[in-house]
Amino acid sequence: MAIAVTCFTVSQLAENTYLIGCDETKEAIFIDPGDEPARLLKAAEDSGFTVTKIVNTHGHFDHVGAVMAIKEALEVPFYLHKDDEPLLERLLQVGPMFGIGDGRLPVVDHYLEVGQTVEVGNLSAEILFTPGHAPGHVSLHFADEGCVFSGDVLFAGSIGRTDLPGGSIATLMRSIEQVLLALPPETVVYPGHGPSTTIGHEKDHNPFLTGGGPFLL
Repeated sequence: MAIAVTCFTVSQLAENTYLIGCDETKEAIFIDPGDEPARLLKAAEDSGFTVTKIVNTHGHFDHVGAVMAIKEALEVPFYLHKDDEPLLERLLQVGPMFGIGDGRLPVVDHYLEVGQTVEVGNLSAEILFTPGHAPGHVSLHFADEGCVFSGDVLFAGSIGRTDLPGGSIATLMRSIEQVLLALPPETVVYPGHGPSTTIGHEKDHNPFLTGGGPFLL
């Protein structure tokens, strides 16, 4: 089976929103729709896929700014880990400073559970618990397709910041070392900001995993 991955970099914070589709069934999901809902909705319509759900790796404002508009337009449910639900309120507090959001608070329909699988047509992603950047942060691992959506835990050449409420550098490093680096080295990593990479490349070359470097968002 084939997975279709389309990345949209949105907002001035250059957040990566993903449209993930199953080529066999034409079913799709949005992962982390952060902003520019009109653009995302148009792209989904043009893609030929039918979006059935919104799944977020975490609840930071730059990752949820388009959730309510897409949820309303497509009448689809929103999935988030329960521990990150309190973070959604930051969208109303901080979002306007960056022109993100429409003044509405995203409403969670279903809580993500660790070990749960999220189905996208014939595709299946396991929910991995990867806190540290945010208390309820998860990653979506499509094992059969050899890829993981890491949100703001692991980036190409860097790791997520831990100076926000609920952040912890010790927890973040444990998530990376015990969960993400345990995946096969050829696993493609699709992060919440910046270019894609692989688990093996980051294990061998990421300065935070081999000795120091600057933080990203």
